Amino acid sequence: MTAHALDFSIALSNNERTRPIIEGRHPPQGLRFLPTVVHPSEMFWRQLKFAEFDVSEMSISSLLIAVSKGDTRFVALPIYTARMFFHTRIMVRRDSGINTPADLKGKRIGVPEYQQTSAIWSRGVLQHEFGVHARDIEWFMERNPDKSHGGSTGFKAPEGVRINQIPLATNIGEMLLKGELDGALLYLNEPNLVDRSTADISGVCRPLFPDAVAESTRYFQKTGIYPINHAMVIKRELHEKYPWAGVNIYHSFMRAKDEVERSAEKTLRDYVACGLVEPKAARMFGADPKAYGLRATRNVIETIAQYVHEQGLTDRRVAPEELFAPATLDL
Repeated sequence: MTAHALDFSIALSNNERTRPIIEGRHPPQGLRFLPTVVHPSEMFWRQLKFAEFDVSEMSISSLLIAVSKGDTRFVALPIYTARMFFHTRIMVRRDSGINTPADLKGKRIGVPEYQQTSAIWSRGVLQHEFGVHARDIEWFMERNPDKSHGGSTGFKAPEGVRINQIPLATNIGEMLLKGELDGALLYLNEPNLVDRSTADISGVCRPLFPDAVAESTRYFQKTGIYPINHAMVIKRELHEKYPWAGVNIYHSFMRAKDEVERSAEKTLRDYVACGLVEPKAARMFGADPKAYGLRATRNVIETIAQYVHEQGLTDRRVAPEELFAPATLDL
């Protein structure tokens, strides 16, 4: 780090992949990060509404939607701080009669925000793997326009999809406990400025997929897709002024990633230990199942762009080249 390093504010969620950056162990060449640790729900709202941070994590779906509407304030970097098989987090009431994905048809399902990436991945899997379309479900959305990602990207319910706004006096958790909802596509009850649910729903709800490991394994082996939720973005004005900054940030995060993983074998052992995959299924992953860079993940990015479009949230399929910094396209 030189005495002339530029100060960049950065917003990050607190997880093992971001912690080395938060703690300052891998500063980008020529830059000094000034970190703010914040829940993703709140972070994306603050960044989309106020462009508060020079660099931040960003919802892939909200970025796709914003770009499709001409909002080019941010340039993406192929650094992925959150990946998960999100459809395995679908929760249903035990008395709802929902035992298979097909049983979701005609049911009342809560979602924190209809356009959030985890919801889009889950609906895409329901549609393409199980024949359940978004139009088949009655949706109840918790976030209101004042504190939502969609409030900053001009969200409107897609044609033919029933979306009810949950009143401010209640939330997904309370409605599940009262039997006013049959399930939730995603349940978020961690404290933050955006999400309102706080209740423990484990007494009345269970996962739609009782064996998340088996379903994750099945899906990955069939599709080769490990869904991406968050990418890093940098303000376009800074990217244009300092075109070297994006690549330096990328390499900074790669060093942090290497610190966390140490080796592909250690990564697989960690996945087995945390239950992501069974030992016998560990071999299904490549050398780096959580790779950064567009070359290794283009299919995943193109798939989420397809899902965002076919679910009626963009008027066209946004190409990766419209999102990512030109200097990172071959990384």
